[in-house]
Amino acid sequence: MVQEEKEIVEQEEVQTDEAVESNPSEEKVQTEEKDELTAANETIAELQAKLAEVENRALRAQADFENYRRRTLQEKEAANKYRAQNLVTDLLPVLDNFERALKVEEADEKMAPFLQGMNMVYRQLLDAMTTEGLEVVEAVGKEFDPYVHQAVMQVEDSEFASNTVVEEFQKGYKLKDRVIRPSMVKVNQ
Repeated sequence: MVQEEKEIVEQEEVQTDEAVESNPSEEKVQTEEKDELTAANETIAELQAKLAEVENRALRAQADFENYRRRTLQEKEAANKYRAQNLVTDLLPVLDNFERALKVEEADEKMAPFLQGMNMVYRQLLDAMTTEGLEVVEAVGKEFDPYVHQAVMQVEDSEFASNTVVEEFQKGYKLKDRVIRPSMVKVNQ
């Protein structure tokens, strides 16, 4: 009898397994679970791609902002550095006129105090402009440099080397490191 019971139990298990295997609703549930898992994985992949895109955009925006901040800081520094350029450029003809006036020979003793006063005003103006960063461009005896000299004449002079400035017609000036007016010069060939 025990054997018969064993056989019955085995038959029931086989029938249950067959019922499960042949049960279409179980198969349908497994397929639905696989579909849901696939859909969930696709959704995860899409969300990860969107997250990567948003992170990339955020990094680009941060880099753009840093570039903007650096550029505006450089522009402010340049504006501060060259803030006096327009004023200095406008005053250069005044310096030229002072220099021409100071080259006049004293005709009598009455002109001496007048020329002395003009010289004092010229020195004060030059000192104020030097404080702002104005520098005179050296020319005579120097090698010709097209960045700071403007050649208006050429001569042949055995006293000077080739490509050397022989004479200066108008002084040139730099403001800090920027040439605001090149020297007008005569150059030896």
